[in-house]
Amino acid sequence: MAESATVARPYARAAFEFAQGAKALGRWNELLDIAAMVVRDARFAALLGNPKVTAAALADFVLEIAGDKADANSRNFLQLVAQNQRLALLPEIAAQFALLRAEVENTVDVEIVSAIALTPADTEKFTRALTRRLNRIVRLHPSVDPGLIGGAIVRAGDLVLDGSLKGGLERLDQTMTN
Repeated sequence: MAESATVARPYARAAFEFAQGAKALGRWNELLDIAAMVVRDARFAALLGNPKVTAAALADFVLEIAGDKADANSRNFLQLVAQNQRLALLPEIAAQFALLRAEVENTVDVEIVSAIALTPADTEKFTRALTRRLNRIVRLHPSVDPGLIGGAIVRAGDLVLDGSLKGGLERLDQTMTN
């Protein structure tokens, strides 16, 4: 994992610097997300090591799925990644690109998993509170996990706040057994 992050970093930085200069961060982010999704697919992953399929053909396939999200510059980028046998790194490249973009735009994606669906008022309340706490513009991504029993888990990068009943019971169990 660390090795793939190290190898992916120069590609992500190059894509980011170009996209930032071209004022196309959003379009490049979408393209890289699509490309990462394609590469994660097991059917595509099986083709990565196949000697009968050229790197150029794999890049063309990714670009075909990306459609109008890809312009001449992003096409060249993906073809270079393919030529260097790095298509498998596209998910990591996309993740690092997104982090660079978030840093520049002072945003953070926050996942909140709750036992029940959040109301619009709850979503707004969490967004305001997290914006104050993290001192960034928060993009909230709510989801539901009834297994939490009650409460919620908030994840923002390395920060994890577990306010779920399930988490509390697990911590209590650990304390009592130690």
